Amino acid sequence: MGYQVLARKYRPQRFADVAGQDHVTRTLLNALSQNRIAHGYIFSGHRGIGKTTIARILAQALNCRTAVGSAERPTPEPCGICDSCSEIRQGSAVDVIEIDAATNRGIDEIRELRDAARYAPARDRYKIYILDEAHQITEAAFNALLKTLEEPPAHVIFMMATTEPENIPQTIRSRCQHFSFHAVRFDDILEQLRKIAREEQVEAEDAALALLAEAGDGSMRDALSIMDQAIASAPVQDGRPVLAAEQIRDLMGSVPQAVFERLMEAIAQGESVALMEQLNVLLNAGHSPSSLARQMVRYLRNALMAKLGGEQTELLQISGDERARAARTAMLFTEEDLTRNLQIMLRTFDDLNFRQEQRFHLELGLMKLVHAQRLLPLEELLSALGGKGLPDKAPASPSPSPAQRPSASATRSTSASPAASPTAAPSLSPFGSAGGNWGPGRTMESNTKPVSSGSNVTEMPRPISAPSSELPRVALDAKAEPAVAAPPAGFTSSLTEGSLAKAPENATAGCAVDAETMRQAVVSALELGGHSSASQLLSAATWSVEGAGIRIETAPMGKKMLSLTVNAASEKIIRQELQRLGAPSRFLVVPGAGAAPGGAMAVAAPAAGSVQEAALAHPMVQKAKEIFKAEVRSVVDLRSK
Repeated sequence: MGYQVLARKYRPQRFADVAGQDHVTRTLLNALSQNRIAHGYIFSGHRGIGKTTIARILAQALNCRTAVGSAERPTPEPCGICDSCSEIRQGSAVDVIEIDAATNRGIDEIRELRDAARYAPARDRYKIYILDEAHQITEAAFNALLKTLEEPPAHVIFMMATTEPENIPQTIRSRCQHFSFHAVRFDDILEQLRKIAREEQVEAEDAALALLAEAGDGSMRDALSIMDQAIASAPVQDGRPVLAAEQIRDLMGSVPQAVFERLMEAIAQGESVALMEQLNVLLNAGHSPSSLARQMVRYLRNALMAKLGGEQTELLQISGDERARAARTAMLFTEEDLTRNLQIMLRTFDDLNFRQEQRFHLELGLMKLVHAQRLLPLEELLSALGGKGLPDKAPASPSPSPAQRPSASATRSTSASPAASPTAAPSLSPFGSAGGNWGPGRTMESNTKPVSSGSNVTEMPRPISAPSSELPRVALDAKAEPAVAAPPAGFTSSLTEGSLAKAPENATAGCAVDAETMRQAVVSALELGGHSSASQLLSAATWSVEGAGIRIETAPMGKKMLSLTVNAASEKIIRQELQRLGAPSRFLVVPGAGAAPGGAMAVAAPAAGSVQEAALAHPMVQKAKEIFKAEVRSVVDLRSK
């Protein structure tokens, strides 16, 4: 016999061998043991998950000649050795007729089937018809089969397998038992691939098998087909094929997940140039824009699931390394950011299917992801207005043209008047919007629009359509004070460049909370919220109330480490706690500019019993410090809570 592909060679021959369909196999075994056999079954679900296989196993169990309870057949499972079981497995059984409904879909074929069903089986107990791709049968043909299904002969059983059960008429479905099959879980596919690799004497890395299982996308047959192809292309060592992760990626044309992690880091940092350069490298390597967009969508989905359920959630059907990677990416964004990014990439992927210049549309989609990080939630805009809500009256006239907008000097004089809002133009403050931590590595762009409310003039933030190069930008450097670019005409700011104290005198009016009280409250809230790393960092930081906001200067550390420690989730806790205290809700977290003697950065002493203390005392950490002559600047707890 010639070579047999893995999907056929390892097709299950017993109910117990079918992976991922326990709810179906358990029901059918109980029905067999209780002799509750239906005359019609519908098996529906994803491709390659065992619908036709279970139909054949059920046919073997019904026509098996070995009695249940004997030594050869102790359970209702088919014995697999009698003539009936062997013929059904080989496809040569006279009384088990398997029909491809995609080609035999007309009323004439169904009439012939109906006429043949009247005759008793030639040898076995039941005459069984297995209709594969049953949704292809025409409506007229289904109507011809309707009466036979409603009152079939006692010796006839119909089994219909389909991927589209909604296309089967309801009159047919109501006369059959419907079993909905599940997509096979990632772990079940991975375990089956390991068993087959051992049987086939294939040396396979766990990462390579995980890639094959993920590529199966819930289909065992798809995973086995890709594995067959991978074994054929694998190098041979000592007479055994060797499967490596890099070889699997090259075979499938996929990109390592580390590449998408770097892309998302560039998006989080607003580094458009670095993003486009990395994309250019991928496209020059031969990856198609459509394939990159599809993989990007999958990666964003995994990051969103990691954000919702943590690194070990069952929502992630990927390997352990990829789980950790998705969790790291999820830390860079809020839940709303990830949802918005996923929507943008899904729309971009749809656009690529019918666009001529696919590269341009992919580049545009990624640039939208960068720009989307500058959007502010409505809640933050309202909070930036000091809780006073929107003005009573909306402007009756359209937006003024650039020539009609007030000059910069006129705007500054307006903002300095007592009637001006103390929270005017919060977007130009280095504190961000309502306490948003825009650094390190994050920038914020905004604009303001004069709105008339009675006799007073206030400033309302509004979206920006101008190029980002024309907008004021707030940037943080690891060793420099934040600098605010000079605003163009039409903008107003309560802070001047390089100064945090020159805010309106009434900016913090009514706030009697000192910096120490705010520090203790925020540190306690972060500890209760599970952000021990951020709590430890801000506990040792220097807090000061300066003008319209709060400045928090931490120990010297890199921008990337600061953004990982004080992430979006901890920012939200800080902002809520400051609002509860009645303190200014805008804050700025910056790394210190000093260095410890000998060039080592200073780090605060860890609290007794904390994760930081345990990490610093670990022998591996001590050994690493000795080998690399290094100091530990900060400890981030990345374990799932």
